[in-house]
Amino acid sequence: MTDIPIVEAFDLCRRDAERGQVLLQPASFSLHDGDRVAVTGPSGSGKSVLLRALALLDPLDAGRIEWHGKPVSRITMTHYRRNIAYIRQRPAVLEGTVEDNLRYPYTLHAYRDVRFDRERARSFAERAGRGDDFLDKSASELSGGEAQITALIRVLQLAPEVLLLDEPTASLDPESSHAIEALVKTWLDSADARRASVWVSHDPAQAARVSDRHLTMRAGVLDEVTRPAAPPGPQDNQREDTR
Repeated sequence: MTDIPIVEAFDLCRRDAERGQVLLQPASFSLHDGDRVAVTGPSGSGKSVLLRALALLDPLDAGRIEWHGKPVSRITMTHYRRNIAYIRQRPAVLEGTVEDNLRYPYTLHAYRDVRFDRERARSFAERAGRGDDFLDKSASELSGGEAQITALIRVLQLAPEVLLLDEPTASLDPESSHAIEALVKTWLDSADARRASVWVSHDPAQAARVSDRHLTMRAGVLDEVTRPAAPPGPQDNQREDTR
């Protein structure tokens, strides 16, 4: 892990322009190579607002973001968004096949320097428990879990540095949820690049599985949770009983 974070946020603040309500109280946050962060909190607490602010998808009312120690500018914005990828809860799926959906980003100007690799995409699908025929499946036939897997592969194949996952398994069945978790874990465990994730979840058990850092949000306030000490093992209990 390097000393310079991949992403560092300084006093980010967001307000509802119409109502004047503060959606995100000034929040500072750093994300280093290898970090796996979970964010939990009640609905409406600002979790999605935080992720979208980190992705620079919405304008900030205050604060700034640095990427590899340098402020994100208009010149570097496109490259930043290419590397700091936001995955929403219900992704849009285009008409055609799964492969058509995976090929779509390569038609955009921002990705003119890379080409679609079917074998790599097939490998991602396999890690999510999908067979060789998955890429040929019609998008109209996809279940909610398969649509989310498609959207995730569409991002992962572009080799981002950070995944900002906004409740990607909400409303999915357990099998699909675990497939998404497995795919993200495999991607994070790859040692060939700097990678980190921020995962918003309502499920405490999932948050524990996918993270080594835990943040909470309430009323737009971001806090970091200190993980509790591990419970005493059988030998510790035995020592206590003999005292």
